[in-house]
Amino acid sequence: AIDFGMIVDSAVIIVEAVVTHINMGQFSQPSVRAAFLARQRAGGGFRLSQAEMDEEVHYSASKIRQSAAFGEIMIMIVYVPLMTLVGIEGKMFRPMALTVFFAILGAFILSLTYVPMVSSLLLSRKVHTHKTFSDRMIERLQGWYRPVLCWVLVRHKDVITAAVALFCVSLVGFKFLGGEFIPSLEEGDFAVEASMAQGTSLSQMVATCTQAEKLLKTQFPEVKQAVSRIGSAEIPTDPMPVERADIMIALRPKAEWTSAKTTPELMEKMEETLKLIPGLEAEVSQPIQMRNNELLTGIKQDVAIKIFGDDLEVLAAQAEKVRKMIEHVPGVSGITVEEVSGLPQIQVRYNHERMAAYGVSVDDINQVLETTFAGAVAGAVYEGDRQFDIVLRMDPSKRNVDALQDLSIPLTDASASNASGKTTSDAAQIPLSQVADIVYAPAPAQVSHEDGARRIYVGFNVKGRDVQSTVDDIQQILDDKLKLPEGYYYNYGGEFENLQSATHRLMVVIPIALVVILLLLYATVKNVRESLFVFSAIPLAAIGGVWALWLRGMPFSISAGVGFIALFGVAVLNGIVLIGQMNQLQQTEKIPGGATSQEIANTIHRRIVDSCMIRLRPVLMTALVASMGFLPMALSQGDGAEVQRPLATVVIGGLITSTLLTLLVLPAIYKTFTKK
Repeated sequence: AIDFGMIVDSAVIIVEAVVTHINMGQFSQPSVRAAFLARQRAGGGFRLSQAEMDEEVHYSASKIRQSAAFGEIMIMIVYVPLMTLVGIEGKMFRPMALTVFFAILGAFILSLTYVPMVSSLLLSRKVHTHKTFSDRMIERLQGWYRPVLCWVLVRHKDVITAAVALFCVSLVGFKFLGGEFIPSLEEGDFAVEASMAQGTSLSQMVATCTQAEKLLKTQFPEVKQAVSRIGSAEIPTDPMPVERADIMIALRPKAEWTSAKTTPELMEKMEETLKLIPGLEAEVSQPIQMRNNELLTGIKQDVAIKIFGDDLEVLAAQAEKVRKMIEHVPGVSGITVEEVSGLPQIQVRYNHERMAAYGVSVDDINQVLETTFAGAVAGAVYEGDRQFDIVLRMDPSKRNVDALQDLSIPLTDASASNASGKTTSDAAQIPLSQVADIVYAPAPAQVSHEDGARRIYVGFNVKGRDVQSTVDDIQQILDDKLKLPEGYYYNYGGEFENLQSATHRLMVVIPIALVVILLLLYATVKNVRESLFVFSAIPLAAIGGVWALWLRGMPFSISAGVGFIALFGVAVLNGIVLIGQMNQLQQTEKIPGGATSQEIANTIHRRIVDSCMIRLRPVLMTALVASMGFLPMALSQGDGAEVQRPLATVVIGGLITSTLLTLLVLPAIYKTFTKK
């Protein structure tokens, strides 16, 4: 749907020019014109021969061909920036840009060859003197348009001022649209990110996830199936500790839902239900959305505030500060702080003074501890020609603090005598508690690195609001309240990072494409002033795109950005057609050398009105054809419609204002800055 409306634009312009040229009787061949006038006076019909038809099609198509050709080239040029996108946005939109580019290239070649040929063969060679339904409809539109156009030309400076003011208001409104990377798709299934306290056992996690599955199936008839995946798989493509799990929920078709009518509403109700399970923290997302986030940045949430530094304890403390600062920001949902500490660990803290008194070295104790936990080879057993090591280690069920405190550390006779004054064998070993403190203490659970620095993140999903506005509010809070220690810094990851990357790239390549369009315009009309006239159609088109997004409650996204790019090409095409007609009339006008300024102004006024009346039909047709091509996309409710709707909304809204303002503001600009 994105391309077929624009593909036929040049064909529409050429065929309309041929039909209008023939039916108005403005033949290029004097003999044909004379024969037509004679038949008209006699009251009879007139029919062209095939040779005469060929000549008239060649003449009329040649006059409009340059404008249509350069218009198509500009539409192709505006898609070049999309080919420079990288990352996920490049994978989504580059194939579309290439498809449109080559499709319009094909249409460009066919409009030079096939369309004129078919027009000559298949269009009626009979000159229609009676008015058709199309003629009557255009006359009605011209009757409405002419007085409005004359009013605009009288107040041309006020109209230009109003258009500039409207554009400025639209720029301000664009700032309040907000932004997101790509609209979230309704995938039809849910994914619950479930987590419990650090160090939770696997058996407890299995029991909790089972309870969550049963609760969801009982409370929500929409749930068809629920499956949990806990920890890391044998092939750890998605490594997680055992206290974290993903619960995949397969849902019935949306038409069968009874608990909620919308996806966000059902998500919210499921989250409230899962809060009934003690110790379980759950955030409902969607499988593909969650997986995309994780593949792109390693973080499952939509947005992550990543804090970098050296000390894990400082990182954890700063992350907790950030969590408290942003938890009440509108749109923030399911805040998660990366668990880098809190893993229960038995720690043996050596008392080096007592070790020196007993003559015990660190290696002596480490060897005993290694034997206790990892095991040590004490001998071998032979079965035929095979040898098996005998390994000694402590029974896993007895590995606790009390057992370790009584763990025997062997002493040499000299060290035992020096420490206790005894020389008996009873002093040959001491309990570990004599030379070390054995305690349970929290230890680092994991250490994450990025770009060679230690990192912790505060992740959250965005619900009920766009990502850009949410992060802007967070940025203001962090700028005012967060003071990181020297050497520590933070940045953003996730969807917001992708939005920034794609936006920055488009902010570089789009101006380059617009400059190329301006150069092509100059090559078309051979006049800097008139090139700028046509170029003014781009900001006029942007006005409608911004207001269409606002009216439909859509934030700016990369999808909407693609829509603006598609819009600019069609908008410029209409401007070229209108200015091209004015230039043709200017070449045929004869202004006396001593004409007064009023006579020159009247000539310019008449030229503008005649051009607008002649080109009203092709301008309206190209805009309508392109809009109709995008209409199914704008109204689509099927799979992937969330990504399509912003694109189509921008193009349709922009074409409406572009067409109206091109037919009104462009004539006002032409009259204001044209002196002859």
